[in-house]
Amino acid sequence: MDLSRGGLVDLTPLRDAPAFRRLWAAGIASALSSQLVLVAVLFHVWEVTGSPLWTGAVGLVSATTKTLGSLLGGGVADVRDRGRVLRWAAAGQLAAVTGLGLQALSVVDLGRPIDGVLVVLALTGCDALFGGFGAASSRSLPARLLEPAQLPSGIALMHLGVQAAMLLGPAAAGVIIGASGLAACFGTGAAALALMLWAVLRLPAVPPAGSQSGRRWALVWEGVRQVSRPGAVRGAFGTDLFATLLVMPVALFPMINALRLDGAPETLGMMTSSIAVGGLLAGVFSGAVVRRQRLGRIQSAAAAVWCLALIGFGVSTTLPLILGSLALAGAADTVSVIARGAIVQIVTPDDRRGRVSAAEHIIGAAGPDIGNARAGLVAGAVGAPAAMVGGGALALLGIGWIALRNTELHGFRRADFGGHR
Repeated sequence: MDLSRGGLVDLTPLRDAPAFRRLWAAGIASALSSQLVLVAVLFHVWEVTGSPLWTGAVGLVSATTKTLGSLLGGGVADVRDRGRVLRWAAAGQLAAVTGLGLQALSVVDLGRPIDGVLVVLALTGCDALFGGFGAASSRSLPARLLEPAQLPSGIALMHLGVQAAMLLGPAAAGVIIGASGLAACFGTGAAALALMLWAVLRLPAVPPAGSQSGRRWALVWEGVRQVSRPGAVRGAFGTDLFATLLVMPVALFPMINALRLDGAPETLGMMTSSIAVGGLLAGVFSGAVVRRQRLGRIQSAAAAVWCLALIGFGVSTTLPLILGSLALAGAADTVSVIARGAIVQIVTPDDRRGRVSAAEHIIGAAGPDIGNARAGLVAGAVGAPAAMVGGGALALLGIGWIALRNTELHGFRRADFGGHR
């Protein structure tokens, strides 16, 4: 059954499933908070240190803690009520972001500015830890809350909500920081997390689909084995890894903003928002993606466009070209993520979705953080343009290699997995 109308996003899951609507709203609130916190942390760290190595360290800390949280949360999601796991995660994130706001108010005199940066990094890590812990439950819940035919549309809607938050969040962060300071920005992020907590408190009980026995880390390791087996899922994850580890631009935004633009927080927010502009437009027309059968080919093509667009960003010298390149990259990223998410959720049995979704979150969230750390390190040695162009070229080679070698990904058809629920 084709649920989409033309190329526009299919809204049927929001109309037919109240529980999915609550999950969708919680995802938007979480994504909005993440964007506000990211811009505020990057701005603070750059203002204090003036070093791309330190802004890259933000990504490294987030990646490490997200990975740990996702590994733990993936195992928990397959043996516990996933709605309850999300409540624990939302409460932990709310406490961490509230701490960032208090630190920005300088409640405690830490003596040296760099000590404040270290506290900010620690609290950012706590926020990422709890975010990773809840991610597997959030990603695997649509398959339990929706009918099988609606799942690709539901994944597209979840991503569209995130893109909307990415569009509003960075721009709002720049305005809030410029007008009221860092503490107000962190406070707004905490308010968004409070809304997330309210939404997940209203989710129905979603107990595990089957019984799981064994130690928690044994279950996690079983999930890792599931992901690493040859097939479409491994190809989809590998494609995303090449694109994120080798060509992520966010850690370079403060450096590019200072070198090529005016260095103001407003333009820093515009650079991040421009990615969301392209992503939001692609999400609105996601009906053209979710009704396709060959999702593996779509993901590979979109990942290649992402790389080419960011190579263009690396060599651009004016604001319109910079923002245009980032918008194209955001559109390609949305298409790639929707295709990857549908492949993963369709192929994976529900009793393993929590752990496989944890791996997807590590790749989709921690992977970019590691990529940002790599970008900051390389840019500190050779400059931002070389970091973008060189990484983009290498990523294109890797994506092409997977597309040629992974026949399961290249030949993936939705119709072959009709009973995926």
